[in-house]
Amino acid sequence: MEITYAKLGRAAAVCAIAAGLLFAFIQFIHPDETVANTTTTAWAVTHVLSMVMAVFAIVGITGLYLRQVRGSGLLGLTGAVLFSFGWLIVMAHDYFEAAVLPALAGPAPLFAKDALAVVTGKAVVGDAGGLPLAYTLAGLMFLGGGLVFGIASFRARVLYRWASLLLAVGALAAVLVAVLPHSLDRLAAFPIAAALVALGVSLWRSPVPTDDAPRVIVDEVRSEPARA
Repeated sequence: MEITYAKLGRAAAVCAIAAGLLFAFIQFIHPDETVANTTTTAWAVTHVLSMVMAVFAIVGITGLYLRQVRGSGLLGLTGAVLFSFGWLIVMAHDYFEAAVLPALAGPAPLFAKDALAVVTGKAVVGDAGGLPLAYTLAGLMFLGGGLVFGIASFRARVLYRWASLLLAVGALAAVLVAVLPHSLDRLAAFPIAAALVALGVSLWRSPVPTDDAPRVIVDEVRSEPARA
């Protein structure tokens, strides 16, 4: 199979769409954060899907940035890196919740309860290790990365501008998670999910660099006059 710019761009578009759809779907199936639920099949399936979602999101963000690299500039690069690192921490945290936390639910239920309290915003009684810091960093990178990348994409005028604005607003609205009851804070995921889907569709439909771009670049270099 020949790998082309168009195929890579469409692959990234599919990843962005898949990440957005999974992000929304997971909000409906995520079990309540209780120690008893960490050993259930539903818990494992949800967090495995979350890890897959994070991988799709990182690939999708990379493709979205590369499609508008000239228009978004340094601002777009900063937003893409921060946003991607936010998803990377999410993936690591979901791995912990899927593979490690269930094994600790029996022998160390108090630690498991504290680990879940980090996510739900409840008081941490004991020592939760580095989980509070990791969760805080993920939130900051989501907020900062999504906001900056959304603004950069809006200014670049390459992808759907309304979707870029929705991403920025959705990332900013994530601040409400800190004040909303935990039963409602999942609502903050839907604007970002919708933005990822829309940006993925825009990337799929937008023109991509021509497949002979490398040859054009080489020809331009060869045509330049020799420098002393």
